[in-house]
Formats: sequence, C-alpha cells, structure tokens
Amino acid sequence: MNVTLTDTGLRVALPDGEAYFNAFWLRDNCASSFDAETRERVFDICALDGDPVIATAWADGEALVVDWQGEDHQSRYSLDWLMGCARGAPRTDPASIPRALWRSDKAFQRFDRADLDRDQIRCDWARALIEDGVAIVEGLEDSDQALTDLANLLGDVRPSVTGSYFDVQVHVGPVNLAFTAAELELHTDTPAEETPPGVQFLHCRANSVEGGDSLFLDGAAAAEDFRKRYPDEFELLATVTAPFYYEHDAFDWRARQRVIELDVGGAVSGLTVSQHMADVFDMPQELLDRYYPAFVRFMRWLRRPEYLVQFRLNAGECIIFDNHRIVHGRAAYSADSGQRHLRGCYIDRGELRSTYRTLYRKTGQTAPSQGQSARHE
Repeated sequence: MNVTLTDTGLRVALPDGEAYFNAFWLRDNCASSFDAETRERVFDICALDGDPVIATAWADGEALVVDWQGEDHQSRYSLDWLMGCARGAPRTDPASIPRALWRSDKAFQRFDRADLDRDQIRCDWARALIEDGVAIVEGLEDSDQALTDLANLLGDVRPSVTGSYFDVQVHVGPVNLAFTAAELELHTDTPAEETPPGVQFLHCRANSVEGGDSLFLDGAAAAEDFRKRYPDEFELLATVTAPFYYEHDAFDWRARQRVIELDVGGAVSGLTVSQHMADVFDMPQELLDRYYPAFVRFMRWLRRPEYLVQFRLNAGECIIFDNHRIVHGRAAYSADSGQRHLRGCYIDRGELRSTYRTLYRKTGQTAPSQGQSARHE
C-alpha cells in the first residue's frame, strides 16, 4: 500500500481507491484523542505549539501508522475506518430513517403498554414515531404516573410554556382555546417558544362526550405535495419567518418560525402552524402581497380531506406524535354531555432518536459505525 506525504496531509492507496487525508484531521482523530470510558474527546488540537505536521507515515498490515513532527507521538488508524471516512460522508446513523409520508387512509401503528417494557417492542415503537411521526399506545391506567412512566421510556419530560404537564379539558378562565369545548383548528403546539417541543404525548383519561373527535394529518406529506403544485409559494413559506405569540396576564412568549421546516437535505421535516397563536404579521406590506396569499393557500391545502385522519381517542389510549411534523386539531364537543380529559406532556426529538439508537444496538441490530467504538484497532 502506497503512502505519499503532501504539504497538508497524505495520500494513501486504500483497497477501494486512493484517498487524501488532512493532517489536522488525522491528528485530531487519533485513537488517543478519546477517553475509552466516556468516549469524549480529551485531546485539544488548539493546544499544540503549532500546526500538526506528519514526519513519516507507512502501512502496517491493516493499519496506517503516522509519526508526528515535533511530538513524541505515534498514531494508528484502521484502514477499514479510514475507508469509511474517506468520502466525507456523515457516519452511519440508525435513526436516519426516511419519513413514510401518509394520507387519510393511514392506520396508525398501535402498541400495548405492557409490551413496551421489552426492548424490541420499545425499539419498534420508537421507529414508528421516527418513520410515521405518530403511534398509539393502548392499555394505560387512569393515573398521572402512567403518562410519566410512558414518556420516560423514550426520554425525560420537557417543560413547555404550560409547565411539565397540561390537562386538556374545560377550564374556568382558560388561557388557551384547548381548555374549552370549542373546535380547535389544525395546528402544531407552542410555536411561541424559540424551539417548540418535539414529541407530544396525549393520554386520554376520559372521553364520554358527544363530539370531540381528534384530527391528525402528516404535515410533511401535505407540504411536499404543495411544493410540487405551488413551488414559489412553498419557497416563500420555507424561507420567511412569521411571528407567533402566547400572551396572558402572567406570561408573554414570542418567537419567529418558518411555516414550512426543511431538513439539511431540503426535504420537509415539519410545519409550524397555529392560527390562534399567529401574531400580527409584521413583514413589509409589499412582501405581504405575496406572503398572505401563499399562507392562506397553504392553510386551506392542509384542510383537504385526502390528508385528514379523524377518529375518537378512547380512555386508556395515548397518542404520541412529532409536534413539528404532525398537525392536529379537535372537533367541538358538548361539555355537558359527559367528561373529556386528555393529559399531555412533551419530550425532545433528539431524545427519541438517542433512545432508538441505543435500543437498536441493544437488540442486536448494530449498524456499521465510524464512531469511536470502531475507530481504530
């Protein structure tokens, strides 16, 4: 195997072709740069007296060996690991699961609460939430602790503008339309937070009223269809931020959000929509000549029946969904006809993915990794 030094690094003939590696990158990613127990980086490349310079380098079996000029230090790099890094691609992520876009014929995946103590079933549940953005868990007992225990299977409860938990039922002196019996238009939660919570849990404790059906749609599917039909309007909603607020006597939350959220690859990752928390649009009036028609067209687009799933959530069921991707609402109900009580909370999307990755490995589904655990010999 040939190794050729350059002014800034080296070139090495790997089994799948020649590749170039930068000297800074090689020095920073020596196996000794990471703590074996915590897996955290313990080497500070900025603390070197000068730039890292390769003195000599050679192949030793299935490894590349590098001696560093001005340092009493030698590094070894597995050739398999170098091949995985040579093209500059992100390391393999089991949680990078393509979204399965869905429409009104979608049947949500269901799980029994008693089964979720098994790692494999919990892994399947987490995958459903990443892939579909929504799932239903059945068999929850009628208690506050039941929701906490369920949420803790995926992460820690994340406080929001309403606190750690919230109760969706008729309140005296409500500070949110959700705390009334009125129709609740299609929306995503808490857009007035700078970073709205990622995953929402709604545990149905009681539902004996007339009306009050739950409404759900896949915002990513609707937005991708909208992009194909109205690309200019889509671009406007994906680039211009709109103001949102949540204001009452004791609080005053404000934030700006893009109605359509895109991931690093340019695909729709979610929406931020909430008519009842949209502040006065403060863009220049000339921009509003284009923005308002695009906004209204998109909001009407979300109401198309081909996207909407409508059903009754029953006592003992908990629906869990991606608060950025899944748009939800509620039909009006008669408050005097019975009792309707949903208790809710949130966790972060990052925690969901972290839990999925660890369960994926734990259940023996280990994917190829360029992480520290597989970094070198």
